[in-house]
Amino acid sequence: MTDSAHSEQELLQELKLLRTQIARHDYFYHSLDAPVIPDAEYDRLFARLEQLEKQFPHLITPDSPSQRVGSAPLTGFVQVTHEVPMMSLAKVFNGSDLEDFEARIRKRLDTDADIIYSCEPKIDGVAVSLLYEDGVLSRAATRGDGMTGEDITHNVRTLRDIPLRLDGAAENAAAIPRRLEVRGEIYMTRSGFEVMNREAESSGGKSFVNPRNAAAGTLRQLDPRITAQRPLRLFCYSAHVLDGEGAVLSSTLSATFNLLEQWSLPVNPERRTVTGASECLAYAQSLLEKRPLLDYEIDGAVIKLDRLQLQAELGFNARTPRWAMAYKFPAEEVSTLVQDVEFQVGRTGTITPVARLQPVFVGGVTVSNATLHNMAEIARLGLHIGDTVIIRRAGDVIPKVVKVITEEGVQANLRNVVMLHNCPACGSEVEPDGDILFRCSGGLICPAQRKEAVRHFCARGALDIEGLGEKLVEQLVDSALVRDVADVFHLRREDIEGLERMAEKSAGNLLAAIDKARSTTLPRFLFGLGIPEVGEATALALVNHFGLLEKIMTADATALEEVADVGPIVATHVQHFFANEENRAVVARLQESGVHWSESDVAAQSDILSGQIFVLTGTLEGMTRDEAKARLQALGAKVAGSVSKKTTYVVAGLGAGSKLDKAQELEIPVLDEPQFLAFLAQYS
Repeated sequence: MTDSAHSEQELLQELKLLRTQIARHDYFYHSLDAPVIPDAEYDRLFARLEQLEKQFPHLITPDSPSQRVGSAPLTGFVQVTHEVPMMSLAKVFNGSDLEDFEARIRKRLDTDADIIYSCEPKIDGVAVSLLYEDGVLSRAATRGDGMTGEDITHNVRTLRDIPLRLDGAAENAAAIPRRLEVRGEIYMTRSGFEVMNREAESSGGKSFVNPRNAAAGTLRQLDPRITAQRPLRLFCYSAHVLDGEGAVLSSTLSATFNLLEQWSLPVNPERRTVTGASECLAYAQSLLEKRPLLDYEIDGAVIKLDRLQLQAELGFNARTPRWAMAYKFPAEEVSTLVQDVEFQVGRTGTITPVARLQPVFVGGVTVSNATLHNMAEIARLGLHIGDTVIIRRAGDVIPKVVKVITEEGVQANLRNVVMLHNCPACGSEVEPDGDILFRCSGGLICPAQRKEAVRHFCARGALDIEGLGEKLVEQLVDSALVRDVADVFHLRREDIEGLERMAEKSAGNLLAAIDKARSTTLPRFLFGLGIPEVGEATALALVNHFGLLEKIMTADATALEEVADVGPIVATHVQHFFANEENRAVVARLQESGVHWSESDVAAQSDILSGQIFVLTGTLEGMTRDEAKARLQALGAKVAGSVSKKTTYVVAGLGAGSKLDKAQELEIPVLDEPQFLAFLAQYS
């Protein structure tokens, strides 16, 4: 039977079933994060609903899932008067305050009995009221001043975890009141906020300071189609019946939460029922520890009497209920003054601007510094020395400047932030590194880069000094035994034996490894110097082109750019490195210390295998993987880490695994070790 041949009653039944199914799957997906059908099946149900509603538009209902996409923009907001005022919460900040809160409750209730509390996270979002009439969402409003808010129904309808019709068909679901007001907090997920801001910045759009501001700004959109695209969610925190005086949902708040869950309304999974002020404090402290792990912002714990009858007996103060309290966590965002901007040198030479702040307490600690990342971030923020800024610190995250406050009168006596010309650690020239970063050109002689320079020089791809790892390098540098890489070759047994975990035998082994490393290759030596952007392949290309170290050291940018794969940035790095007299002095000291390479090895570099790509896998018995890689690169081949259709050969040693399987799948030639050695022999 075609759709047109359906009776209207049959159409209504199918539409009702589709809407019920889609609403339930929305709840499983968006509220419980536990979808029970594949996306394709959900899409099929939704497509069928849209097809029928397009054919029979007079059968579209306000609670249909199809209506979440957003209608035409409004011209303004309508004011809503709350039938029951939306009050604020009084605040406490420590265990003593909580005990005082409980003491006041006991005094008013005149009881010594245990007091049961319902506890939940205090969501840092936007408080809203949802009115359901006959189970259908009829209106949504902001809290406003507590008495009057704004009608945001057009936006709330787009949130997929807010049911447009309450699920009264669920097993054991209680009867839904004719007029039910549900209150909750609409928030934006942290993960969604980060994605939204990245997309906004990349497209030149407006970015938000924090998820709460983003949620508030989104709910005040006149165009619900924009709201529909943003990652807003809801957690309900209360509900009450608007029908008839004295009508109640249940006897306790915890039971009310269970009812809301039955009706497919989202409630917070971190809620707990506890006994006494001490357990409330323990709950709040455990929640504070979880805070960094949650995908939503919280600024405390909400603590309420669980029994609704006791809530009614205690009543309200002028603005706050007597039966509830907000246990506030340390603020994660505060404002303060940028007193100066200084520059730090990282272990790889990157220059990072750091804001020196008027000390301020945020996220549980006193903060006086905040990273500014790079000059591009300073430009994006529009930051000057003297600005008042918002600082954010969440959990153990490094404090960050998130916004400059640009109010009238705040902008007096401001100074621009200007990148240094010389490194603050060694005085070497500061040079651009790509589009947004700057780097010290000091290299080997910069004290800020000393540990990284020594570690890199001794690593496997460079001089490969076995036993000289990161921890030992730190000890050598911290004890002033090594001030630059040349000092490694002047270490004595008595120097090493006094270090942690270095006995006589291990000291002897290390000295032997250092002595062995004096004989190397020019590409390894050049790579080990740590010139920015000069990796193993670039070092080999430079050696292949120039042949001698002296020629590389004296080449100008034009000559360097003639090397394959060397562009203007790499050429500038190489030229600046060797233009530094102190770097040249370290190179001379290394050679005086006996570090050498064979000129015949250099001459043997060629482009015989240029354009061919090799992948090494498994263990070779006759040579190390690094030696095999060097032999191939000396012949002009490229050695890749993964197998693809572009791979020329795969060299498979003992224990070869997935790479060998991939090569066989792609029908790429495979060389075992004897075949590989024979292959190399024809070019020797």
